[in-house]
Amino acid sequence: MAGRIVVGTSSWADPGFVEDWYPTGMPARERLGWYAERFDAVEVNSSFYAVPERSTVARWCCVTPSEFTFDVKLHRLLSRHAAALESLPPDLRGEAKVNERGRVRLTPDLEAALLDQLFAALAPLEEAGKLSALLLQLTPAFAPRRHRLSELAGLLERSAPRVVAVEFRHRGWVEGTQAEDTFDFLSEHGAVFVSVDAPPEYHAPIMPAIDAVTREDLAYMRLHGRNTHGYLSGKTVAERFGWVYADDELEEIAGRARGLAEDAKQVRVMFNNNRSDDAPTAARRFRELIGQDPGPPPAERQGRLL
Repeated sequence: MAGRIVVGTSSWADPGFVEDWYPTGMPARERLGWYAERFDAVEVNSSFYAVPERSTVARWCCVTPSEFTFDVKLHRLLSRHAAALESLPPDLRGEAKVNERGRVRLTPDLEAALLDQLFAALAPLEEAGKLSALLLQLTPAFAPRRHRLSELAGLLERSAPRVVAVEFRHRGWVEGTQAEDTFDFLSEHGAVFVSVDAPPEYHAPIMPAIDAVTREDLAYMRLHGRNTHGYLSGKTVAERFGWVYADDELEEIAGRARGLAEDAKQVRVMFNNNRSDDAPTAARRFRELIGQDPGPPPAERQGRLL
């Protein structure tokens, strides 16, 4: 039987969602529960910037249905992005070393300590069976000519038995003979390859539409919109990822998701076209197109026509 397709968005607290999707004036504490009436899953984006408080994570569990699941984005330092000292938990700052620009230097010991703090914070999700995957969104600077996949081995091994979904942002990892090495490495380490929908033009930081299943229990797709200029030069999330998906584009993505579902027990499809209400609108329409119930329409509580 084909695997289950689970649909969500890359955050539930994006400013555009608050301005244009949630009911006007809805308190922040009520948004996740309202979101969970319409989707079965969500990516936690705030964890890219700071390790969440355990009490906050426990509340996420309490306000969502028992079957609702979370993918948690790993801290920006772990994904090889520039990170300021202040982004680390306070007790890790004292021994962390920084470069001449004030950016934290990632060492094996710091990586391990940061992971351990994150896992402690995420314990309520794990205990409730609501943690799906840890999302490692690598920087485009993590490129084949400058780095090796083995640099990720320590992170993947320490994260086990938790599942890590790896999103490359340099297409060199899936071109030519490197592609087989990349997929083999992920499979050997129990990691998930993140397929993407992205602008169609050829640029190093834009991943091509390549799908691969590297674990039989989980496949992952992230949808970034198809605005090439915005993706490459946008200064804000809205400028980079804003995109209104047409039905034919969503049908194309549905075909890819169904293809992944032939080899994986579950396929996560996460909309990251985060401008205004582009992402939740597209995600709900996608659910309709694949025959899922998208839940109550936003207009039901907003008291206005969509």
